[in-house]
Amino acid sequence: MADDAGFRQSRAYSSQIDKLLSDCMATPPRNELTRPQQNMAEELKNIMASLAVRECESPSALPRVTFSRHSRSQPRAPAIYQPGVVILGQGRKRGYFGPEVYEYDADNYLVLAVPLPAECEVIASPQEPMISMRLDVDAAMVADLLLAMGDNEPGMFPWPKGAIAPTPLTSDVREAATRLVRALSSPMDSRVLAPALARELLYRVLLGAQGGLLRALAVRHGDFARIADLLHRIHANYAMPLEIDDLASQAGMSPATLHRHFKAVTATSPMQYVKAIRLHKARMLMIADGIGVAMAASRVGYESPSQFSREYKRFFKTSPAADAAGWRASNTPIP
Repeated sequence: MADDAGFRQSRAYSSQIDKLLSDCMATPPRNELTRPQQNMAEELKNIMASLAVRECESPSALPRVTFSRHSRSQPRAPAIYQPGVVILGQGRKRGYFGPEVYEYDADNYLVLAVPLPAECEVIASPQEPMISMRLDVDAAMVADLLLAMGDNEPGMFPWPKGAIAPTPLTSDVREAATRLVRALSSPMDSRVLAPALARELLYRVLLGAQGGLLRALAVRHGDFARIADLLHRIHANYAMPLEIDDLASQAGMSPATLHRHFKAVTATSPMQYVKAIRLHKARMLMIADGIGVAMAASRVGYESPSQFSREYKRFFKTSPAADAAGWRASNTPIP
């Protein structure tokens, strides 16, 4: 009963942010930049390009910041979105999440509150590669900032509709990102300045239109945070037997309430989410590590290789062996 009452209360807040979240749908608006802002956008792109030194991901001197480069378009394909803030210097990406389509580019950044299986499409070319930076975010980082901000009642923020949203890149966020990449270009500045500048960037995002997505993570007993905690547990234990009753118990909810809250955040059911994570992990094992189909199936928790192959083909539209061979032959980074 308490779960249901909390759910009704949290949903009552949703009308307050309907207009804000409507900006997240389809193609977001482009910003008209002043000349100084254009110069900063160009600087941000150029420094990010210099730090994205190889195709796919390039680590930075700061562990929670990663740069990416894609020199050709990639068709829509299943992918795992990790929690964080994603800023593009150039190119475009589309994320397909349930019935919604989110597009983000150099004018619109992405905020993700929890790890989510979705589908991703990259729009890029050798002449204009897609260049991006991701700042990984967790609940402890958000809670620490909220405490410093004197934000003692994060629970007053409404239950977010989902856990992923693009938003226009404001001058404050662009300037903070530029200061961060400048520091990451220097070994000494990376050690001395970059941690504080990453914190500043997260602070600017928290103050922005989609800050509520991240603030919800800091509510340790809130429904959104309980689902977020459960998602992290699933990622840590995906190869173990996972049943809906056990997941509901871990979340402190009834199975029906868990299903309702879980789908509100992830656009899928708990067990479909578990299946998606297992299949993605198996794909990584086969493509990146060269592990065979049967071994990959076993490592991610499947007892039956034939069941694994059936579910893999249904999910990725191709057999596990053919998919792994095709990705390795194409030398294309896994989305």
